[in-house]
Amino acid sequence: MGILDNFKKMDRNSNLYTFLYASGMVILVAALLAIAATSLKPAQQKNKETEKKIDILKSLGKADGVETAANKHKFVEDAFNKYIAEMFVVNSKGEKVEGVDAFSIDLKAEQSKPLEQRNFPIYKATLDDQSIKFIIPLRGRGLWGPIWGYISLNDDYNTIYGATFAHQGETPGLGAEINTPEFQKQFVGKSIFDVNNKFVSVLVVKGGADKSDPHAVDAISGGTITSKGLEAMIKDCLSGYETYFNNQKK
Repeated sequence: MGILDNFKKMDRNSNLYTFLYASGMVILVAALLAIAATSLKPAQQKNKETEKKIDILKSLGKADGVETAANKHKFVEDAFNKYIAEMFVVNSKGEKVEGVDAFSIDLKAEQSKPLEQRNFPIYKATLDDQSIKFIIPLRGRGLWGPIWGYISLNDDYNTIYGATFAHQGETPGLGAEINTPEFQKQFVGKSIFDVNNKFVSVLVVKGGADKSDPHAVDAISGGTITSKGLEAMIKDCLSGYETYFNNQKK
């Protein structure tokens, strides 16, 4: 007599029957979830890559139309391949690092390493007018969780061409405003080096920045902690590229 026959003959009101039945259901559900997770993983990875490419394109102002595209993935892939001419990695000494895929770099993991061991990804873009831009990925911390984004620079390695920021859980109407076009467009035309070529990044000023200041933008009203977190993110991330930028200016 098999185990299944014994189980069928078991008193359904017994504790043992209840335990075995519940255990069997847990195992079955776990197996189904594991199968579902495995089958969905390629689609989830594709979505993640597409969203990353959208953010990179946004920093160039080249993501318009993505929401209405018949095939979002193809639209983004075509635009990314059209504008992103090169992806490469540099180290803290400003030297190119061979054999490392810039797109696959996990900024969170890199930021946990000593500076001299970090990889710094760069995306080089060529726009329709043949102007060259350099896109730098950013990652930091806001009030409630991680914030991230991309800043594109002109080929002077100083002037900001565009910026896009996003967040995981900032407060709607307050810190979450970092992902609005109104906030992001303030960065266009700002400089990360001063007239003496000293790296100064961009300040996010509570109460409003002086409009003539080439290194400052207005903070978010009521979102002081997120604003300062974003300011720190930009400075910390861009500072790793300082040597590379200066080398390219020579």
